[in-house]
Amino acid sequence: MEKNKEKIVDKQGAAGRGKSVAIVVSRFNEFITNRLLTGCLDELDRSGQSPRRRMVVWVPGAYELPVTALRLARQENIDAVICLGAVIRGETFHFELVAQGAARGVMNAALTTEKPVIFGVLTTDTINQAYKRSEEEGDNKGREAARAALEMIDALKAIGR
Repeated sequence: MEKNKEKIVDKQGAAGRGKSVAIVVSRFNEFITNRLLTGCLDELDRSGQSPRRRMVVWVPGAYELPVTALRLARQENIDAVICLGAVIRGETFHFELVAQGAARGVMNAALTTEKPVIFGVLTTDTINQAYKRSEEEGDNKGREAARAALEMIDALKAIGR
C-alpha cells in the first residue's frame, strides 16, 4: 500500500530564510505599535529572516493599513505582509468603525492577492490591555503575527496554485 503523499506543513517551525516580508505599522498609538514592531522584528530575526528582505512602512492609523498592505502584497517580491496597529476603545462609536474597517480591509487584501496579509492589530478596551498584549518578554501580538506570516508562506506554498 502506498503511503499518503499529502504535503505537510510544519506548524512549529516556519523558518524565515529566503522569505520577503513587509510590515505596515500604524503611527496612531505609537507607544504600543512600537512594542508590537519590536516583537515582530525580534521574531523575524530569530527565525533567520534577513533584514535585507524586509521593509517597514509607517501609516497614520489602523484605517490606512489595508490599502498599504494591498499595494505591498501585489508586489511579486513580497511573500507576506504583516499589519500592526492598536485600536483602543474610547467614548465614541469610532472604535468599532476603525477596528471593523481595518480587519475587513486586511482580510480583503489577503483574499485579493492570495498572499498572507496578517492582522496584528490590537483591539482593546483599555491601554493596560494593549500593554499586556505587547510585552517585551511575554505576550506580544507582533511576535505572533511574524510567526503566522512565516507559517502561512509555507502553508500556501505547500498547497500550490
